[in-house]
Amino acid sequence: MNKVNQFPIFDGHNDTLQMLYTEERKRDEFFFEKSATGHIDLPRAVEGGLGGGLFSIFSPSKVTVKNRPGADLSDTKNSYALPMVPPLDFGIALDLTLKGVAGLFRLEAESEGRIKVVTAVDELEACLKTGVLAVVLHFEGADTIDTDLDCLFVFYRAGLRALALSWSRDNAFAHGIPYRFPHSPDVGPGLTDLGRNLVKTCNDLGIMLDVSHLNEKGFWDIEKFTDSPIVATHSGAHALCPSSRNLTDKQLDAVKASHGLVGVNFHVAFLREDGHLDENTPITEIVRHMNYIAERIGVDHVAFGSDFDGATMPKDLKDAAGLPKLIDALRDSGYDDDALAKLTLQNWLRVFRETWKDS
Repeated sequence: MNKVNQFPIFDGHNDTLQMLYTEERKRDEFFFEKSATGHIDLPRAVEGGLGGGLFSIFSPSKVTVKNRPGADLSDTKNSYALPMVPPLDFGIALDLTLKGVAGLFRLEAESEGRIKVVTAVDELEACLKTGVLAVVLHFEGADTIDTDLDCLFVFYRAGLRALALSWSRDNAFAHGIPYRFPHSPDVGPGLTDLGRNLVKTCNDLGIMLDVSHLNEKGFWDIEKFTDSPIVATHSGAHALCPSSRNLTDKQLDAVKASHGLVGVNFHVAFLREDGHLDENTPITEIVRHMNYIAERIGVDHVAFGSDFDGATMPKDLKDAAGLPKLIDALRDSGYDDDALAKLTLQNWLRVFRETWKDS
């Protein structure tokens, strides 16, 4: 058995759905063919052993990805402090989200059984055993949820199983974290009353809460009010890269205490000690973050959270087809087969079993 099949990978975050419905890319018709564009298509997923992931829907302030506020750090040197992105109109957010969800279900229908939207662990495991790409619907920000939470119940029935209360902007429920380096994640106030109600409702429904773009006070409010594991789908260790987007040691300890999980982000500017946006960053920087988190809170609490199709990858990794290189680097760092199985899949399955009501 080759290494790809030995360790089927579940990834904690990608922005591929956004790429499929933006005017900039329009590559949904090409998703079933290997492409040199972006990071994920079905052939490259198969080649890299990517068996599934949290496929995020993000509502940008601008329709095209290249204009997404905060996405381009190419002009930064040793520090940056980008302004907070202004709140997004609910109607715009809802329209973009509906396009993304519809695009996902069209993709599933066109896949001839090669892609499946899953809402339970047994469905996810069945996909991994049969080579079907398992998609878990995830919203990156609650901008598309109305304050009465009607949309939450509708999207839950449509398959939503993971929700970030904020992206890096404020909304009715929570306060996001601006892109700053070097900087603490402690920026702005905590959850609103509406946000605390949203946490409780997500717990009741079985929707996993994602803290990756949430500011620190909001993180501690979730730690106080949630009954479920705390999960950062695509973050890193602040001690190694002092970006506002990364988690402090104290936050990592709280993730462990909740039986939660950190999906390590592969974005080079959140990996490097100097915060530079440099694609020549080695894959070992990803390993460095995974090592740090595993050593501090245990190998049961760290996994993959690539940010494919939403970030700058290390050049040697490049895209989903390069994932076996990361597994090789982790093995070279000392992880045995049992640990690699946890990092690539089992830790995500455990969190889903503890969170999803129908699992």
